[in-house]
Amino acid sequence: MAKVKQLTVSLENQPGRLAAVAKVLADAKVNIEAVLGSTTGAQGSVQLVVDNVAKAKKAFSAAQFAYTEGTLEQVELPNKAGALADFAAKLAKKGMNIDAAYGTVPKGAKKSVLFLATSKPAGG
Repeated sequence: MAKVKQLTVSLENQPGRLAAVAKVLADAKVNIEAVLGSTTGAQGSVQLVVDNVAKAKKAFSAAQFAYTEGTLEQVELPNKAGALADFAAKLAKKGMNIDAAYGTVPKGAKKSVLFLATSKPAGG
């Protein structure tokens, strides 16, 4: 599994907030490679994998967006039924918990790309 950086931006749960984050990155010429957004009540967050973390952090700071940086595991899996089940079972056997996951597979592609935040349970 390859390690990649993820930026998490805190946002208000309002129309246009994701558009504002995306525009800051576009203006900085930073490409978004993966995105996961979620909300709870009035607050939300967007997790991003980008092609240039340093430029993204500089752009977010200049735009006064609060963000944190973390690390994800990036894996490629075969684009076939059961691939995720098999992979997740292997992680479980190693005592690894999947805290978050997001991914995609373009239609007709031979491989999918999956991003995982993983951890070992306390005492594990």
